[in-house]
Amino acid sequence: MQTVEYRRLQWQCRRGLLENDLVLERFLELHGPGLGGERLRAFRELLRYSDDDLRDLVTGRSESDDPAMSDIVALLRTCEIRGVR
Repeated sequence: MQTVEYRRLQWQCRRGLLENDLVLERFLELHGPGLGGERLRAFRELLRYSDDDLRDLVTGRSESDDPAMSDIVALLRTCEIRGVR
């Protein structure tokens, strides 16, 4: 992924909920440089979700029917920071 695209994703990861900010920031640090193809498409789509819908996916309150999205959500769940409310 090119630097410009990576920085654009960093900006899009800034959310209204601190919990989402922290998870997305950590995800991008760990997995962002290797994102491509379907994973990148799914991540971009995920960034269009509302804060509440995104939080529900990360915490397991909801699931996605899209296999590529489910893959990204599984990675996001490994980045979840427990105890932040």
